[in-house]
Amino acid sequence: MSAPHIPVLLDEVIAALDPQPGDVIVDATFGAGGYTRALLDAGATVHAFDRDPDAIAAGRTWPETVENPPRLILHPRRFSEMVSALAEAGISRVDGVVMDIGVSSMQLDQAERGFAFSFDGPLDMRMSQQGESAADFLNNASEAAIADVLFQFGEERQSRRVARAIVSARPLATTGELARVVRKALGYHPGAPKDPATRTFQAIRIHVNAELDELQTALDAAESLLGEGGRLAVVSFHSLEDRIVKRFLREASGAEARGSRHLPAANDPAEPVFARVSKAIRPSDAELARNPRARSATLRAAVRTGAPARKEAA
Repeated sequence: MSAPHIPVLLDEVIAALDPQPGDVIVDATFGAGGYTRALLDAGATVHAFDRDPDAIAAGRTWPETVENPPRLILHPRRFSEMVSALAEAGISRVDGVVMDIGVSSMQLDQAERGFAFSFDGPLDMRMSQQGESAADFLNNASEAAIADVLFQFGEERQSRRVARAIVSARPLATTGELARVVRKALGYHPGAPKDPATRTFQAIRIHVNAELDELQTALDAAESLLGEGGRLAVVSFHSLEDRIVKRFLREASGAEARGSRHLPAANDPAEPVFARVSKAIRPSDAELARNPRARSATLRAAVRTGAPARKEAA
């Protein structure tokens, strides 16, 4: 069964994970199942997580879910819950974890999900389709709270101006309405390389889904679950995500504990829990030609050592 959307950096991710027959691998962000398909084809068993019920429903049609024993086990949960979910399945160690952070192409391309300003749909943005929506937040939060979200998660330098415009235009119900408010507040020139609404939409989506907190918790969970020699591969799509992954791997590999000739070494540094940390891997020109949405993707990968996890994951 082929995935309806193109998985980003697929060859590079699979090379980093090096799946072998019988390996148990976590696909923390199942989505359309692009990575999972390649992992299954390599003979691995995959535990796939997604909080989006549409993704889980599509995955239940895959034949690997009904093999005996099944090689595809679907978990309709947040990937930050992978330790407890796998414990319930009797698994405490895995051979690989892959994460593809952020919104999926499936979600972006469905106007009714409200993730993209390229389609006019309800102002939703909830990956799980439950809880506070983008409209709930924007129509009820204070101007200061909205400005903080835009600045922190969208790196919007004119966050106060945009927040003021949003509050003045309330109530907002659709993605089109929000995009028009932001464009008017910031000035929009058709044909500009980047739509000024991009940062606002990113910020609100990250806030509604608590994406950065989820990512940090999931990285800690991967550290706890991976056995010695286990492999971690994380694909991110903007600087906030990549910064978290880069810092996590730098600290986990002991790169910050060694000090320098200008700074004293840390006292009694912990044994590194990850090694062979890759440099940032980005899409080739050929991939970008096939899939322009890959342009901002960054892959970072590492291999788990035998050192104990630094803290107990929930």
